[in-house]
Amino acid sequence: MTDPDDPADLRKDAPLLDGWLEFRAAGVTPFTTPGHKQRLDLVGPVVRDDLPLYGGVDTVRQQHGRLAEAERRLARLWQADWGRISVGGSTHGNQTLMLALCRPGDRVIVPRTLHRSLLLGLVLAGAVPVWVRPEVDPRTGLPTHLPVERVARAFDEHPGIAAVFLVEPNYLGCLSDVGAIAALAHARGVPLAVDQAWGAYFGFHPGVPRHALQAGADALVTSAHKTLPAYTQSAFVLARTGHLDRDRLDRAYEATATTSPSGTIAASADAARALLARDGERLLGRLLELVEHARERLRPLPGLVLPCDVIDPSLGQDRAKLAIQIAGTGATGQAIEDDLVAAGVPVEFADRDTVIPIVSLADDRERVDRFVAAFATSLERHRRAPRTLRPSIAWSVEPQVVASPRDAFFAPHATLPVQQAIGRVSAELVAPYPPGIPVLAPGERISAEAIDGLREAMSHGTQVRYAADPSLRTLQVVDES
Repeated sequence: MTDPDDPADLRKDAPLLDGWLEFRAAGVTPFTTPGHKQRLDLVGPVVRDDLPLYGGVDTVRQQHGRLAEAERRLARLWQADWGRISVGGSTHGNQTLMLALCRPGDRVIVPRTLHRSLLLGLVLAGAVPVWVRPEVDPRTGLPTHLPVERVARAFDEHPGIAAVFLVEPNYLGCLSDVGAIAALAHARGVPLAVDQAWGAYFGFHPGVPRHALQAGADALVTSAHKTLPAYTQSAFVLARTGHLDRDRLDRAYEATATTSPSGTIAASADAARALLARDGERLLGRLLELVEHARERLRPLPGLVLPCDVIDPSLGQDRAKLAIQIAGTGATGQAIEDDLVAAGVPVEFADRDTVIPIVSLADDRERVDRFVAAFATSLERHRRAPRTLRPSIAWSVEPQVVASPRDAFFAPHATLPVQQAIGRVSAELVAPYPPGIPVLAPGERISAEAIDGLREAMSHGTQVRYAADPSLRTLQVVDES
């Protein structure tokens, strides 16, 4: 008789995990890559669990068919026609879908809150973005959803749209009406793809939102490693092929995939998928209880706001996501983050006004209580006069597209002092991090508003990423000479 709570029992439904465990137990002396050969006396235990997919989890020629079987089970669980396991994170998945859905010169509707990986997917595909800005909640200054009417207006104002890409949920756990946007896209004869990196557990408990395919989308990407117990870089790419070409999906996936995939990452993704299939509803029920327990302990803290308590309840929200808004306390998220790192409870996101800890299936009440206690102590230490809320430049900038991201990326460029760069066309991506949402993208005219917003974010301790000069004293612009 098997124990349903025994992780080892997952191998019966996880062919990649089974192959990984089999290889580890076999005492193999490999004459394949990787070069460390599982020896721990050279560079230490950092290589202990590193096994290749080809020549490790399965033979180099994939004679056991473990990857194909794991991907069949993946697609079946999400009720998809096509599914692939990625060891390149949702970055790989997003770029796969952009290449599969778009051709050079195609116009694509995308939210301004897109991830950097989708923007670089536009560069790879040569597609031109039609930006749609999200609604911003006035009480929290945070982005909530992409109104359906704004998507419809984008269709009307830009004939020839080839696809729609959404980011659902956003970094804060808010969602748009994916079903309505899918119906709108399909009525125009175009597919809808969704970057669902933060919603790997969607659709597996009545207390969390449906996943994007269930809501009517044609494809989704999700990160197994962000919220499921899987190795960093593990992700799933899933599609229904009514509006998509299966062969082109395969070509796009292979075009952007490594030829040396990690068997350990892939096996962990397969194991997480099997765990979700077996115990997802039970584990997600516990997760929802944990997050609500954290909220109950946080609500009494003066000046603190939990966005899920004040954002319009008719809008979609992921109740398993914990976001904390602190402008009313006068404390800054960066100061609290420093204290939490020192206390051994680092968080995923902190800017001036918001702190986001990731609570996952791997947490328990003791761990959550430790975080809440450390957070409350730090909050009181840094409490000041309340601040006026101002939405981040990351979701309030009004972009002016002058050239496609691909054209600007490959154009000759010049480096100018930042004040001289205002009014010129950006050759680079510039984003406050976290969350990595672009304020400037290749092909956009650089505005004084964008520069001022970036400088303000930096003054509060936010890093600027992806720019050649992270100090923002200079910017790279398209050379117009």
